[in-house]
Amino acid sequence: MSEGVEWALHSCLNLAWAESGTAVTATKLAAFYGLPAAYLNKQLQALARAGIVTSTSGPRGGFRLAKALKDITLMDVVVAIEGPDAAFRCQQILRSGPDADPTADYRTACVIAQAMSRADLAWRRELAAQTLADIRATVESRSPDTPELTRNRLAAR
Repeated sequence: MSEGVEWALHSCLNLAWAESGTAVTATKLAAFYGLPAAYLNKQLQALARAGIVTSTSGPRGGFRLAKALKDITLMDVVVAIEGPDAAFRCQQILRSGPDADPTADYRTACVIAQAMSRADLAWRRELAAQTLADIRATVESRSPDTPELTRNRLAAR
């Protein structure tokens, strides 16, 4: 998984803590963690295409959440950034093994591919079961000052 997923998840939380109704530029969001703004902007654009954030151009432009955090799952963000494909892709190397049938579709018969598919499904279910509201609640319970500190830092730049 690319670092863009982590960046996108943190950016969504920061947008939630930003001043209500205020658009935040990719530059401000990137500066928050010392990230390259151009690369973070690509992640934010992917979130916009997925309907997770909205993008407004112009002097007061930037990004805002398009949905409530309770309506954004971790899986939504992963799919927006990484795409919908499974993490494991069976390359059917069994076709090249001893006594192999070169015409067989080993993706369905391969025990390793089956195990990886089950693991991928469990991972996706877990990510789909957690919303950004859940993450926000945990962060705020552990660090109650985070929303205000984030708002102040985003407003100061």
